[in-house]
Amino acid sequence: MEENKIIKYCKVVIIGGSAGSLQALLNILPFVENPISFAIVIVVHRKNSDEQTLEDLIALRSKVDVKEVEDKVALKTGFIYIAPSNYHLLFEKDETLSLDTSEKINYSRPSIDVSFESAAEIYGSELIGILLSGSNSDGTVGIKAIKQAGGTTVVQNPLSAEMSFMPNNAILHASPDFILKTEEILEFLKGINQETA
Repeated sequence: MEENKIIKYCKVVIIGGSAGSLQALLNILPFVENPISFAIVIVVHRKNSDEQTLEDLIALRSKVDVKEVEDKVALKTGFIYIAPSNYHLLFEKDETLSLDTSEKINYSRPSIDVSFESAAEIYGSELIGILLSGSNSDGTVGIKAIKQAGGTTVVQNPLSAEMSFMPNNAILHASPDFILKTEEILEFLKGINQETA
């Protein structure tokens, strides 16, 4: 873990999670001050029946505007984007988001790994990946991909996670740059791009 790694610039923060991650998101996102100089993209495992529940919950509490994700929507800094249920979320070279209905990965669609790998390919060192609570191994391969592309990786401290398997697995197999509790993740986000703001 690189405690002294300084984040000089970031264009996209992608956050993945599964069981237990909603509470973590609600402990973080409402306290992120607006405006932000990067985009936040959230990919969480969710039931098809959720519809807009997650978007509504976050939009009601967040100071940062939540933008609905549709196929080929432009990814812009200053907004929060949330992957819809039953679609993989992909990043395109023209800085749009696309939706994909190919087979489930790790029993999940959206898959955290799919989105993390896609984002790493496009944004490289300008990407931060954050993995939260969850009960399966999705996200570990994605964290590795972000590291290999030169991005920065953060995993929720398993001791602060409702479901510790997902962060534990990533710590064991992907050597994240930072292992942080939810309140530390919030402080981390507040510090991004401060030098260039």
